[in-house]
Amino acid sequence: MAPAATSTASAPSSFHSTGRHRARVGARPSLVSLRVRAANPNVTADPAPAFQSVTTFAPATVANLGPGFDFLGCAVADASLSLGDTVTATLDPSLPPATVSIASVTSPSRPNLAERLSRDPLRNCAGVAAIAALRALGVRSHAVSIHLTKGLPLGSGLGSSAASAAAAAKAVDALFGSRLGRDDLVLAGLESEKAVSGFHADNIAPAILGGFVLVRSYDPFHLVPLSFPPALRLHFVLVTPDFEAPTSKMRAALPRQVDVQQHVRNSSQAAALVAAVLQGDAGLIGSAMSSDGIVEPTRAPLIPGMAAVKAAALQAGALGCTISGAGPTVVAVIQGEERGEEVARKMVDAFWSAGKLKATATVAQLDTLGARVIATSSLN
Repeated sequence: MAPAATSTASAPSSFHSTGRHRARVGARPSLVSLRVRAANPNVTADPAPAFQSVTTFAPATVANLGPGFDFLGCAVADASLSLGDTVTATLDPSLPPATVSIASVTSPSRPNLAERLSRDPLRNCAGVAAIAALRALGVRSHAVSIHLTKGLPLGSGLGSSAASAAAAAKAVDALFGSRLGRDDLVLAGLESEKAVSGFHADNIAPAILGGFVLVRSYDPFHLVPLSFPPALRLHFVLVTPDFEAPTSKMRAALPRQVDVQQHVRNSSQAAALVAAVLQGDAGLIGSAMSSDGIVEPTRAPLIPGMAAVKAAALQAGALGCTISGAGPTVVAVIQGEERGEEVARKMVDAFWSAGKLKATATVAQLDTLGARVIATSSLN
């Protein structure tokens, strides 16, 4: 096996290649890096590890939720935890102190996917987030190797990059005793996200926190987790066609200006969605999700069959339907899972009949835990 790429925890803006990629020590950190440091004045420098290795899982996410472009999102997962990414972070004395390596990348359900992902930690979402977490913790005497298992496809609109980043940040933090706060973990993941899909936390925040999350502002950084009544039994039908929609392409399609009336209408729908979550009104959640008048109309034509898929979902009894994130996954919301199989079948059929695309469907539930530790190994 070729040696794993390594990178120092200072996460530079440039690096050189000598077979083992290493970050340039002393490089100026990014704005988010500085904010991660500033947010942790009480974190003990160079903390001792709590475990030899930690394995974490981070769920898929549905960003935007229709009218909440770049500021609303939620976490979703299935019972088998296959709808998300898994990271194992291990202390590695063979590496230089304060470095991160990507030891392996695997994808059991999609073998070809792993080949497309870099093992350079500066070009891998898990690696960048792990570096940011090490920096935030103040780790100087230990190195970490990362094993990433991808459960999510790339370019699917299910927060694939966010899941990798969230799982990595959580794993590194747990490895050293879970010292980072909620916002610190999100900022570590955001440093990774900004290099892939832009400076927005509507995927990474719910991937780490779980549930519904409102991103109120970045300066000052302020997240608002949205609580909801325990009786709310929301499920999500996620239908992913055999078609990639790169985030950069889908963002490039967005209008540069919007009419004031469009803005007011979308704002009211986003506000209604927040109110519906807080009140546990599943019908209003679905209705508001279906009412985006700015982003969905510009992106839908880029996803073959999207309009027909949405119509099929609503006709089959879904409470609402929209594009998940940048797409091409289409998400329908239902209360309970009884209608899930029928709604999924109709949506898959519509993708084929209207868009000539094969599609797969998963019925998931709202994930309230976010990134979590699923296994640990004690220190030797």
